[in-house]
Amino acid sequence: MQLVWFKRDLRVYDHAALAEAARRGPVLPLYVAEPEYWSQPDASGRHWAFIAECLGELRTDLAALGQPLVIRVGEAIPVLIELLNRLPIQTVWSHEETGNGWTYARDIAVGELLRSRGIPWHELPQNGVVRRLETRNLWSKIWEQRMRTPLEPPPLLGPLGALSEIGGLGDIPDGRELGIADDPCPQRQPGGRRAGVMTLEGFLRERGEAYHREMSSPLTAYGACSRLSTHLACGTLSIRELAQATRHRREEVAALAQGSGQRGTWPKALSAFEGRLHWHCHFIQKLESEPRIEFENMHRACDGLRDPTPDPHRLDAWCQGQTGFPFVDACMRALIQTGWINFRMRAMLVSFSAYHLWLHWREPGLHLARVFTDYEPGIHWSQVQMQSGTTGINTLRIYNPVKQSRDQDPDGLFIRRWVPELADVPDARIHTPWQMSRAEQDACGCLIGRDYPAPILDHEAAAREARRRMGAIRRSAESRTESRTIFETHGSRRRSGGASRARTSMSTAETGGRRKRPPSPESTS
Repeated sequence: MQLVWFKRDLRVYDHAALAEAARRGPVLPLYVAEPEYWSQPDASGRHWAFIAECLGELRTDLAALGQPLVIRVGEAIPVLIELLNRLPIQTVWSHEETGNGWTYARDIAVGELLRSRGIPWHELPQNGVVRRLETRNLWSKIWEQRMRTPLEPPPLLGPLGALSEIGGLGDIPDGRELGIADDPCPQRQPGGRRAGVMTLEGFLRERGEAYHREMSSPLTAYGACSRLSTHLACGTLSIRELAQATRHRREEVAALAQGSGQRGTWPKALSAFEGRLHWHCHFIQKLESEPRIEFENMHRACDGLRDPTPDPHRLDAWCQGQTGFPFVDACMRALIQTGWINFRMRAMLVSFSAYHLWLHWREPGLHLARVFTDYEPGIHWSQVQMQSGTTGINTLRIYNPVKQSRDQDPDGLFIRRWVPELADVPDARIHTPWQMSRAEQDACGCLIGRDYPAPILDHEAAAREARRRMGAIRRSAESRTESRTIFETHGSRRRSGGASRARTSMSTAETGGRRKRPPSPESTS
């Protein structure tokens, strides 16, 4: 019997671990809902709600292949011990996972358990992230090789008659059974592979034609962006599947252009999207290679730069969308209600918290992790540090919240939708309502300080002070030396071929030898 442990790979199509296991014997497909994981500070109810929908569909898909999904509620070690004691399990299969520090520690413990029982655990790659990568110089070549590998079709599975011995299939728990707090997200994307496939097809054939032009503004990004990030994070779709579908669409568009003589904007849009797929794995690789960056500054010269204990007033105002800067607040409120916002606005939110509010990135990062339905630890913590200026190899991007507002939402449409207190503020004042006279405030029915907060700070003065502080660190010889070391480990290299030449600005494996153990959250610098 082959046990296939599903984690963040909730699909049957292009599932290497499932396919390899099925070639060797009868398969027990297992998902473990772990209450301790759901008590972690980066987990939330919206994450589980999406996963639960995926599990229902995964169980149906596996049943159609011959053996439905077995679900257990509990911690992985006791669940596995019970199954090993009751069933003739010969091998355990799963995909490699670059998760948070908790899942990493759990995987180490699982590896020790299975080795003590003499049971092999085969962890297979499911994306372009390379375990125990020796040098970044090889990474792009490996990524390309993996993206070109043929997709795995769903295998046929024989029904297991021994399930009565372990209490049957088990039910999909609701959030309360896992101890998850209520987390309403009324406009969250639906989970499940079918929704993912429809989203992919809609993007590649209809919505994505202006992707490269419309991804930056939240007015257009909800439709123009792929909206596939949550499906990648939970694994209802594989990134190889997306890469190959995108390349097939590019070939199709090129053939149509030859016939009509009109290229349109699809080639640029698809090229830009394929580049983002490359970046997806590039950022996860950082956490895979150096898991401490979930908790510690990547660049040690930044240790002590910001107080890890945040100013509660500033943090709460930012988390609730009550900073007094309309565009910042609109982005945060939209994110809370939908579980998603486009990349530029994510970068602006982090930049505002790090440079203007001068908050250490860890607590704002945890808030965003909880509200992002598409939370992917490797991308998330790499980006939070990058946008906070603590990587040492990236250009400082201190977004001006007023300029971004005027550039990305010139008529205030997005602001008025998500900050209804400002609905009747005239266009000339919508980006800076604090500049209204008392008569103007009375006329539009919005008193600053009562109906909508005054700005939490002077954003221009805060940006100047942030540049001064960051510049003082970056100019030191020690800082520059460490930056070179960080670039050797984490910096991207030019790709040989493919859609993107982007650069940063400056098989079977056992978990036990995977990465260095991360520090505990309490050791955050």
